Amino acid sequence: MRPKTRFVQVAEGGDVRLQETQMRLIQFLDDQGQRRVGAVSPSGATVRVVEGFESTYALASVALARGLPLDGVAEGALGPRAPLPYADLLAGHRVLSPLDHPDAAHCLVSGTGLTHLGSAATRDAMHQKVAGDEAALSDSMRMFKWGLEGGKPAAGQVGAQPEWFYKGNGHIVAAPGTPLHSPGFALDGGEEPELVGLYVIGPDGTPFRLGFAIGNEFSDHVTERQNYLLLAHSKLRACSMGPELRSGPLPADLQGESRLWRGDELVWSKPFATGEANMCHTLANLEYHHFKYAAHRRPGDVHLHFFGTATLSFADGVRVQPGDRFEIDLPALGAPLSNTLAVQEASFAMGGVKVL
Repeated sequence: MRPKTRFVQVAEGGDVRLQETQMRLIQFLDDQGQRRVGAVSPSGATVRVVEGFESTYALASVALARGLPLDGVAEGALGPRAPLPYADLLAGHRVLSPLDHPDAAHCLVSGTGLTHLGSAATRDAMHQKVAGDEAALSDSMRMFKWGLEGGKPAAGQVGAQPEWFYKGNGHIVAAPGTPLHSPGFALDGGEEPELVGLYVIGPDGTPFRLGFAIGNEFSDHVTERQNYLLLAHSKLRACSMGPELRSGPLPADLQGESRLWRGDELVWSKPFATGEANMCHTLANLEYHHFKYAAHRRPGDVHLHFFGTATLSFADGVRVQPGDRFEIDLPALGAPLSNTLAVQEASFAMGGVKVL
């Protein structure tokens, strides 16, 4: 049985949404530094305050208690005050991650890999490779083959398991416009432009999807390339998402562009595609394999889940430098996500573990 998603009735064994509305929600700091929830106008020019809520989490809690859609509760709380210029909030780095938990330890950040088909050329090459003897395939190619063959099951059926990884808790999430801190021991810190699912677990353990956001999953690709068994280490890094939470149904074909800036110079850019039309798994299948674990259905928890990518500057031979700025533009999900790369000083050394 797949988990129910969104704040609407969802047919058992399927992903049928009865609410087809869409809102673009943000969390931001007002002029007094107080947290607010805002709704971005369709044009993207202004933001209206959702009165009475200091967080998307609080908004979701009320929606759950009332049995109403998230966007319906937000719509009903739009206040009379004058809209705010969205560009000013972004430029002032006053926009926060679109969903967090009051206790960051109750926010699980995770992801799935080998989920995207990539460009036509890459897809053809992958199909040719996976057509041979499975015993001769690498673990990665074998996992990708399973996704191609069984990642999009019929409604009500369970499909192939994806690759899954843990990134951390809410403490690793950087707000839009702020630095992504790479630890001093890292060998690389590269962008990964992705779609992120944003979830809250209801009082009875049911997962509810609030919506989607742009994400930069940010990983250490040099460490990963040393040995695939080091993938888990390479993922334990900062990440960012937002600036907006898009509620409602998601287009199957999402087209965006990932860019790397060094000062005013555009060092690298490349289109990327996501959404189910460009994936070998359905979102429902990926959600099922994440939330099938009881530990991932603790009432009140927040989950931020990355759905994978096929586009990396690292794969094109680009090596990032401190101060470089990542920009991920996915117009269907609102304003671009931008973060700079920073390197932390070493904070832990050999012998740092003490005995009580």
